[in-house]
Amino acid sequence: MMFPYLFSPLKLGTVEVKNRISFQPHLTNLAVGNLPSERQMYYWGERAKGGAGLIITEEMSVHPTDMAYEKLIDVYHPEVIPGFKKITDYVHQYDAKIFAQLNHNGQQGDGSISRLPVWAPSPMPDVLFRETPKEMEPEDIEEVARYFAKCAIHVREGGFDGIELQFGHSSLARQFLSPLTNFRSDEYGGSLENRMRAPLRFISAVRKAVGNDFTLGVRMCADEMIPGGLDLAQVQEICAGFETSGLIDFMDLSIATFYNLYLVEGSMHTPLGYTIPLAAGVREKIKLPVFCTGRINDPVMAEKVLANGQADMIGMCRGLICDPFLPKKAFEGRMDDIRYCIACNQGCIGRIGMNKLLGCVQNPAVGREKEWGEGTLEKAAVRKKVAIVGGGPGGMWAAKMAGRRGHDVTLFDRNEVLGGQVLTAMKGAGRDEFGVIIRNEKEQVDKAGAKVKLGVEVTIEQLLADKPDVVIVATGSVPKEHPVPGADGPAIYNVWQVLNSQPELGQTVCLIDYDGHQRAAATAEYLAIQGKKVHMITASLFIGAELGPTQDLYLTRQRLLQKGVTFTPDIAVMEVAGDAGAKVIKGFNVYSNAWDEWGPFDSVVLAMGQRVDDALYQSLKGKVKELYRVGDAVAPRKVDMAIWEGHKIGREI
Repeated sequence: MMFPYLFSPLKLGTVEVKNRISFQPHLTNLAVGNLPSERQMYYWGERAKGGAGLIITEEMSVHPTDMAYEKLIDVYHPEVIPGFKKITDYVHQYDAKIFAQLNHNGQQGDGSISRLPVWAPSPMPDVLFRETPKEMEPEDIEEVARYFAKCAIHVREGGFDGIELQFGHSSLARQFLSPLTNFRSDEYGGSLENRMRAPLRFISAVRKAVGNDFTLGVRMCADEMIPGGLDLAQVQEICAGFETSGLIDFMDLSIATFYNLYLVEGSMHTPLGYTIPLAAGVREKIKLPVFCTGRINDPVMAEKVLANGQADMIGMCRGLICDPFLPKKAFEGRMDDIRYCIACNQGCIGRIGMNKLLGCVQNPAVGREKEWGEGTLEKAAVRKKVAIVGGGPGGMWAAKMAGRRGHDVTLFDRNEVLGGQVLTAMKGAGRDEFGVIIRNEKEQVDKAGAKVKLGVEVTIEQLLADKPDVVIVATGSVPKEHPVPGADGPAIYNVWQVLNSQPELGQTVCLIDYDGHQRAAATAEYLAIQGKKVHMITASLFIGAELGPTQDLYLTRQRLLQKGVTFTPDIAVMEVAGDAGAKVIKGFNVYSNAWDEWGPFDSVVLAMGQRVDDALYQSLKGKVKELYRVGDAVAPRKVDMAIWEGHKIGREI
């Protein structure tokens, strides 16, 4: 066996899981009416089918005052039990275990949904939600404990194998434990013993409700990573105290809080396995099984963590959102078939943060497993000759899906390698992992039987001569040539030119950012690393306006500022004037309407939008039986839509 540690069983309380891979809790927004849904059943079931030994549900709410998000399951209603039974029965058929995570978010919520005051240890607003909570009275603490117990009974009656209590990054329990959020002077505040009192009350209430023959564990924040908060040494003491109580069976770890959410949900700028030292530190102090989670997207890394004794269980979240069958593929030695998560955060965290349904850039089936999951793809009734023009993500996915359905597929691209705009995007500073999208799919296109012809500039005549039944145009988009007057003059370049051809730029560079995302930010950082003095101008409120939902904003701005990049927001650029070496930017403040000039600059770099490259599509209209276009050839967007549309068309033709 390639991974003897990863695929060995583990006892968690009274439950034995078949391997050391846990699908970790995360919001899905798939609940309906605050009750378990069929979509959740298929979603969690797909990961069980894919080989994960343990599934831990998203957090579920234990009390009416905890309504941090609109689509949480309210476990305190007995109506949840039938839905739970459907979910647990579905998961169990794949020899996986499933635990329910119970939580009260405390101050990390607001009353706009529940119309109730937010409860917390102390009347201190959360840094993200910013609502002043009610300081919980002792009777409130007892009420929450009773509700935890009631919910635990519903979980057990619903067929779950165990419970995980959320005491981690977003939880009332952590707020009691942390000196950063607990300023009480009664028996629930002050000393560590007192701060542990309420969390231990919650644990004991649940244990009494479910009995000693039911697995119970805690999700603990291993380090709040902020001055004045819990650090590893304090957490080691807390975990040892929980273990000594004899009430829990395992310790699952998270990191950070809403003060530093970019560490909770690390992007590709965060190192792989960045929480491993914390897990190892907790495991040194307790004998209970310890879970380690945090950008472990690779079975090789997971095996190493286990072999080194740094943890007992590997938590994978985004890795299994991206590829539910990662465990099965690893067990079977099919490493080349694994679709590796790149931590772009665009489809998962980025969507959830905007209150949308969970998604994944690389996995269009997320949340649609019933219709698009494993085993749903059917062979085409009629085999068609399919020509796909454009070898970026959209074209590759269309080729893969159509090939798997039995069509005769040929994929053309003018470049010598597949990848499209991803090949450019991955050259931005710290964005090389973005190229994994292409690495993940190249072999799958070949395995699907699609023929790939590179270095070919496809003409209409050539296509029509081949007499295809279907043509899919995936030719993408190109930068706008002159988005404002003067923008086509000397010493002016677009982002593509900078990243691909590396023109000779002067020492001072103005980057005009109408993107707000990585296209602009990663290019500015790329130039700053080269020692250029970069000045970014944007019409938005701030540089990186689109990076918040993906948890890239804080660290991106930090890196840019540390590298000397200057930010000027609120400016609508109307003209680029001057000669090479003395370029001047002219524009006005979008709020005051006051005009101004910036410069002189040696060079100007534009991130001012894309336009469709659809000439081939327009020329083919009415000349082939079936004509489609996908991705940026429809409208310039991000990679998730190119993959979504390529996948969908490939399934349907």
